Order: sequence, then C-alpha cells, then structure tokens
Amino acid sequence: MDFIVPDFSPALPEIVLLGLICVVLIADLFVSDERRIVTWWLAMGALAATLAAILGSAPDLRTLTFSGSYVADPMGQILKIVSVGLMALVFIYSRQYLTVNGLSRGEFYTLGLFALLGVLVMISANSLLTMYLGLEMLSLALYALVAFDRDSAVAAESAMKYFVLGAIASGMLLFGISYIYGVTGVLEFGPLSLAIRSAGPDDVALWFGLAFLVVGIAFKFGAVPFHMWLPDVYQGARTPVTLLIASAPKVAAFALAMRILVDGLPELHGAWQGMLMILAVLSLGLGNVVAIAQSNIKRMLAYSTIGHVGFILLGIFTGTQTGYQAAMYYTITYVLMAAGAFGMVILLSRQGFEAEEISDFKGLNSRSPWFAAMMACFMFGLAGIPPWVGFWAKLNVISAVLDAGRLAPEGVVYTWLALLMVVFSVIGAFYYLRVLKFVYFDAPDDSAPLTAPREMQVVLSVNGLAILGLGLVPGTLLALCASVMA
Repeated sequence: MDFIVPDFSPALPEIVLLGLICVVLIADLFVSDERRIVTWWLAMGALAATLAAILGSAPDLRTLTFSGSYVADPMGQILKIVSVGLMALVFIYSRQYLTVNGLSRGEFYTLGLFALLGVLVMISANSLLTMYLGLEMLSLALYALVAFDRDSAVAAESAMKYFVLGAIASGMLLFGISYIYGVTGVLEFGPLSLAIRSAGPDDVALWFGLAFLVVGIAFKFGAVPFHMWLPDVYQGARTPVTLLIASAPKVAAFALAMRILVDGLPELHGAWQGMLMILAVLSLGLGNVVAIAQSNIKRMLAYSTIGHVGFILLGIFTGTQTGYQAAMYYTITYVLMAAGAFGMVILLSRQGFEAEEISDFKGLNSRSPWFAAMMACFMFGLAGIPPWVGFWAKLNVISAVLDAGRLAPEGVVYTWLALLMVVFSVIGAFYYLRVLKFVYFDAPDDSAPLTAPREMQVVLSVNGLAILGLGLVPGTLLALCASVMA
C-alpha cells in the first residue's frame, strides 16, 4: 500500500508556530533575567511569523487535509488572526507588569505560545480526536500559567481547582466522544453528520454522548452550572494570566462549539438546541445578578463573562446562519473589550500593588483623563450602550433569536428569550456604570502618576478607540463575519 503524503499547507501556521516555540525555548536558556526582553521580542516575532503564515496560506475554499481530520476555511482564518492578535495584546500589556513584579520568566511566553498553538489546532480541527488534542494542549498550558507565580498560595489553589475541574470536564468530553464514535464509527465531522443521518437521530446512545459533549463545551465557555472555576481562577491568577484566559481561549471555545455542534452534529440540532437554551438562560441570569455583588473587579469581570457567554450560546442556539454570524461577531467584539478591561487593571497595578478592587479606580479621571476615557470605552462597550460595539453585538444576537422564532414551527416563540436578554443587559449595565462612578466622581486615594511603556499606552489606546470605531461603523466586521460563515 502506497503512503500518500498529506498536504501540509493548510496547517502551515501551526507548523511555523511550533517551530518558533522551539526556538524561543532554546534561546531563553541563554537569556539572563536582566535581558528577558530578548525572549519577549522572540515571542512577538513568533506571533508575527505565525500571522504571516495565516495570511499566506489563506484558502479561497474549504480545504481538508490529514485524512479529513484538519480543515482550513475562511471562518478559521479570521478566528486565527483574532487569536494571534489577542496573544500579542497579552504580551504587550504584560511585559512591564511581569518585570516589576519579578515574574519576567521565559515560561510565561512559551506557555502562552503553546496555548495559542492549542487554540489554532482547535479552530482547524475537523474531527473529534483532533479537537480533543488541541483542547488538551490549550488546557495544560493554562493550568501551568495559573500557577505561574510560585510564591502565591492563592494562585496555587486556583490552579489546582482549575486542573481538577478541567480534568473532569475533559473526561466527560472524551466520554461523549467515545459514545458518538461507538454509534457511528467515525470521528471526522463531515462523515459523522452523514453517519448520524443514516443511523437516525433518535438513537438514545447518540443523545447520551451529545449530553457529555455539551457539558465539555459548557465548561470551556464557563457557562452555568459549569462556571465554578471561572471567578476563582480569574481572581487567583496574576492579572496577565487572567487577561490571557479571558481572550484567546474564548475564541477557541466558540470554535469548539461550532465545529462539534454545527459541523459535526447538525442532525441532532433539536437536541442540543434545548440544552444550549437552558445553559444560556442560566448564564445570563446568574452571571449578571451575581456580578452586582462583587467588589473585586476581576471577579466582577468573571461573572460578567458568564453573562456574555449566554449571548454567544443563544446565537449558536438559533441554528441559523444569521445566528452563527451574530455569535461570531459577539465573540470577537467581546474578547477585544475584555482584553482592554484587563489591560486597564494591569495599567493601574504597580510593584507591590494589585489594582484588583473596583475602588482602586477611584479618581482615575483626575490622574489621567485619557485613560479614564479608555476605561469608559471598555465599560460602555461591555454594557452594550450605543454607539459602542457591544450594543450592536447584543442587538444582532437578539435579532437572530427573534428571526429564529419566526422561522420555527408554528407555536414556537422566542420573544421571551429576547426580553430576557434585554432585561439582563440592563442589569449588567449597572455594575459596569458603577465602575465609571468611581472613575469620574470619586476622589483618588492615590495620586501617583500612571507609568507604563509607550507601546502599552499606544496599543491600549488603539484598543479602546477600536471599540468605539467598530460601533460607529458596525457593518464592516459584521459583513466580514457574514462572508466567512456563508
């Protein structure tokens, strides 16, 4: 039997990134702590080369390789570009923080790059096994990063909790994969959909396996009731690690849901639709209500993340192209806003002081009117107040849900879901605006000037202005999402 050499070009970004990770690992062995900036530049160079590979290997059409287990398509290309950009934001925002706190070690950058590699593999996965391998690569890197500060007992506790719960969720996902494979005998998503159609979607074993798959997806999103790890990990980890967890892995979770549920299990849409609706409603309610009670801004943003996950899941829940486009648009805009919000937390932190309490933002306007305005952009965007981009993200999901109700069989109405989304958006606006109350109307406890590298100030400013710019011209990104999801 002749061996057929697979086409490696669709996986060129992952190959380039893996090779450069090895370069960064080896080079860091010869870099002293005082010259850790070299590792930073190498990591940024690896991101630039990976981005170039993504742009250079962009397929015009959906392309399969590695016996159908790997896919390159326009949706994957956009998600990969966003993921690489988010990792660049993480490295730029984190550099000075790590240096002044004695945490500037090469492990942060190499583990961050390994996490990115897992994200890219998940985005291009076209089989259940490939998806699982990418997910575990991402998860193992994140477990280690949460415990990155070896002198922090809180970080160690958070990492252990994350590891134990993550292992349980991964086990459930693998158990679900085994059931699906046991019934269909295939792992690739295209043949899997055909096999389910042939076997009949009413097979109890399929539904059983699907339930475990949805549990794994919900955990990676941080959806209720599988959210227990999220607030503790966000608070316990160092802020750069929290920033990383809140950004690119959310894009990976979206890809996880789209590839498995939409590409692999469309024949079971009636089953997973109900599951997603329950998860989304619970996430909207608990996330937005509990966030009100938080005084720690990282915990507040963690619970707000749970609320935002509800919107993303409802976009996927619709089962329509419009809903998928809205969910992708929401995911991209949310991670940009979350990255900026955590970037502001890093900006206000300094050696020996973590700006983790909402009260630490008191009087920011008197210390720096410009960055107070940037914080307002992030908070208004997350709250969904026009004309910031968060408003359009929420509106598109609500419209997609209403449209899905009109297309559904007679008697199915989703108006109540849309009303719930509006109500919880109003509730969510309260705790975001409360932060701005501290920023603009309270006297500062600390009048020390903000110190940050020039590149961080520039990139953070661009990040904030992008949230406003994308809201003023919302059609550009939405049209892009529509074109790649068609």
